[in-house]
Amino acid sequence: MLKILPFIFVAAFAQAQDSFYNWDHEKLDVKHDENNHMVLKADAIFNEGWSELAQPIFWKRIMRLSPDSCIVNIAKDRRIIAVMSNADWNSQSDAQKNTYRDSVRNVYGLTAEDRIYVTTGKNDFYKFDLVYPTIAKGIEAFEQNGVDPWYAQAILLIESPGQLKKSRAGAYGPFQLMPAVARAQGLTVNKYRDDREDFEKSAYGASQLLKRICIPEAKRILEKHQIQYNESDLWFRLYVLHVYHAGALNVDAVTAKINTNDGRDLIRQMWINTAANFGNNSQNYSQLALASQLILHELVYERCEYIFDCASNN
Repeated sequence: MLKILPFIFVAAFAQAQDSFYNWDHEKLDVKHDENNHMVLKADAIFNEGWSELAQPIFWKRIMRLSPDSCIVNIAKDRRIIAVMSNADWNSQSDAQKNTYRDSVRNVYGLTAEDRIYVTTGKNDFYKFDLVYPTIAKGIEAFEQNGVDPWYAQAILLIESPGQLKKSRAGAYGPFQLMPAVARAQGLTVNKYRDDREDFEKSAYGASQLLKRICIPEAKRILEKHQIQYNESDLWFRLYVLHVYHAGALNVDAVTAKINTNDGRDLIRQMWINTAANFGNNSQNYSQLALASQLILHELVYERCEYIFDCASNN
């Protein structure tokens, strides 16, 4: 009897965990090419108006644009000014490029400090067709670890979509974990073995990082600045992604600089503010998350044979 009790306790605890961590109302079961794929809905992005903002619209264009083309845009709000070939842009002298930028500032009533970016297309990196089949695996792995599976979908879509590429900083694997971070979550990373290559192990490491550090740190920072949150809110999820990407200290610094108590406004202000090491790449991170989720939404509805809304089965 004494040997059975621990098993009963563990089973009961696991069952309680399963009932507590339930995201079925956000799932779509999609049939495509005789295969079933699980994805999470983009409803909140549409319902809350994020899909209408210039930043996600801009990054959608960039993600689908070939690297031989570029988009001229206003840095602070990512308004698209022109689309041209990289060859045409690079054929100009520096003086001609500066004159063009000044003309954009004049036409749009900008100041001399307003930056005009020329951003190259990145459809060679964002391989959504390749990452699409892995999303269900990521969702399942995160759920098994009691972590919101929305983060799995978001990270898989933007970090190293469908590829195993090592970043210049040393991040690697489908969830782009740094070596020290991966080791801290129990993965082996040495010259003989790199668990970050293994999808399940990498997913475990990323989910534990979110559970143990990113989500608690996001809550701590928001409470410190007296910003109310709900963990299922889209803006809170985007905020946690910033912690995942930039680190808690940098997110805390930019949050303090912005000084708002509205979560949605906080995210949008993070797109145009810098502090500590929270710079341009950090600003872009949640914009990329929104854009990639919108592309996934379009991909699903363009190709599906049928879609089953798991919420209808609750």
